[in-house]
Amino acid sequence: MGVTRTPRDRWIEEGLQALAAGGPDAVRVEALAKELGVTKGGFYGSFADRDALLEAMLDTWERESTDEVLDRIQREGGDPRTQIRRAGVLTFSSDRLLPIDLAVRDWARRDEAVAERLRRVDNRRMALLREMIGTFCSDPDEVEARSLVAFCVAIGEHFLVADHGARTRAQVLARATDLLLDRPPRSTTAPSEDPPGRRRAAPR
Repeated sequence: MGVTRTPRDRWIEEGLQALAAGGPDAVRVEALAKELGVTKGGFYGSFADRDALLEAMLDTWERESTDEVLDRIQREGGDPRTQIRRAGVLTFSSDRLLPIDLAVRDWARRDEAVAERLRRVDNRRMALLREMIGTFCSDPDEVEARSLVAFCVAIGEHFLVADHGARTRAQVLARATDLLLDRPPRSTTAPSEDPPGRRRAAPR
């Protein structure tokens, strides 16, 4: 009977979880094999080397963060404001994608190729924001500014540890979202939808 090979996708998934937990240095073949309960010899049936695994991990992250998110918001429809919020929730409030995204950003500070990959992903995200915000804002400069601020809030909120007085972080984020999307403010006493990026992660 032949030896059952660990599927390639499992190596990639385990690598992404290691990246999210400890950065690229934590993505080690021996450690991944141990987590998977297999020998590291099976790794080379799927990947030429560790660099090939890292590239496949980035491919998976990019696809899930852009193509799959865009496909879902287009499939589920809704007005532009709803689509912006859904994209933010899928990306920056996701227990899966958020830790990986933050780890890739940290990695990009030290690796030019990863930085180029991140730039490509962020440009697609910004393009969506411009398109959606442009449906209710006609000033191109304001569209660009709102898109930038929305993106910065979605990412930076996970690193900010400041307090907000009598207000909760969720209330402040909800009001910021209303301002950016040009919506009337929601009541702070009634339950409201969680805005994009509510889940915070510790700074790396």
